[in-house]
Amino acid sequence: MREYNFDGLVGPTHNYGGLSAGNLASTSHGGKASHPRQAALQGLEKMRFVAGLGVGQAVLPPQPRPSLRNLRRLGFTGPDEAVITRAAREAEHLLRLTSSAAAMWTANAATCAPSSDTGDQRMHLTPANLQQMFHRALEAETTHAVLSAIFADEARFAVHAPLPGGGQFADEGAANHTRLFTPGRAAVHLLAWGRSSWKEFTGPQRFPARQTLEASQALARLHQLDPERTLFPQQHPEGIDAGAFHTDVVAVGNGGFLMLHERAFVDPTGLLSTLREKLGEDFTSILATEAELPSKDAVKAYPFNSQVLTLPDGSMAIIAPVESQETETARRFLERVVAERNPVKQVHYLDLRQSMNNGGGPACLRQRICLTDAERAAVKANVFYTPDLHDALADWVTKHYRETLYPEDLKDPALARETMTALDVLTRLLKLGSVYDFQQ
Repeated sequence: MREYNFDGLVGPTHNYGGLSAGNLASTSHGGKASHPRQAALQGLEKMRFVAGLGVGQAVLPPQPRPSLRNLRRLGFTGPDEAVITRAAREAEHLLRLTSSAAAMWTANAATCAPSSDTGDQRMHLTPANLQQMFHRALEAETTHAVLSAIFADEARFAVHAPLPGGGQFADEGAANHTRLFTPGRAAVHLLAWGRSSWKEFTGPQRFPARQTLEASQALARLHQLDPERTLFPQQHPEGIDAGAFHTDVVAVGNGGFLMLHERAFVDPTGLLSTLREKLGEDFTSILATEAELPSKDAVKAYPFNSQVLTLPDGSMAIIAPVESQETETARRFLERVVAERNPVKQVHYLDLRQSMNNGGGPACLRQRICLTDAERAAVKANVFYTPDLHDALADWVTKHYRETLYPEDLKDPALARETMTALDVLTRLLKLGSVYDFQQ
């Protein structure tokens, strides 16, 4: 079994909408000019770097934006151009919401359990409903179509529909999910949550908690996970209020290694003790205290929103944003990680500023999916990274993406037409079929 990092391609309408309360980078950059071409090429360079380390790499396509289907559901009728023009004139905020670029962060796309961990020995995927925020809830329908097209072999893959209901089952995807395992021990799944719909709990006071306990429990049932090896830690309310809206802002795990901030979970000491009991002496962890790495620096620099990758020689490497190198407390913490006794031997800093400005680092841009060789062969779509695919995607971005996008440009019907043309070409390149509503 091999892990593949499915990175989301940044879309042609990459923009700073400032739509996510609790995401400090998003709100602070709202309304500023963005650079879609640069953002997409930065993401492709990260994919090239990860693949160059010998780690599995793949790609997921962007979503069509603005979402004309949802604007029509909200009462804007007529041809595409008329829908956009009327929305811009009568409800500019709705146009911004339906033009959100947030789908680029595929850590939120779904939660995955590999076939080695599930009761029916199929790989399970559940697209996140993202019910906490309107502009993100729009993603689930297309995500389900894309994942169903890629993982179409129902004998090997179970692609579930997003969880039903409203906010009571709000699910934020793999950004709140961590899978840990050690040699000779079955995997342990952490499905974190920030609020409960029916159970009493102490929650954050400043920013909304997004993931519900009930959603996390439903995912465990759907994926047929072993209840004895599935944990439901609560996100720390103070961490959420500091800007850690998802677990992956303050914790990241890989194999038998977990790196976390003391404000990632309620009772981190108890959680680590339970993990040591279930995973044995090969489990290692590093805990950052508030004194060593203040929450505000962790949220600003995103050292935990790094990719921790297992290399072909068995050691691990951290792929961190360059902001972690530029922030002294974050850099010193990562230097401590490498210096101490654990599998991590190197840290690489990459420039992903276009994504970081919108609130997503290296870990946000990828969905981890573990596949056996037979499962890998069952995927017929052209989504697995090769140098040739990289070059084709880079050429596609250069041809179809604008260099700069201003907030006012979202009102331009030509932008939507450019996006549909680009995505139509992309689905043929990736051999996905007609996964977008405008292709039906």
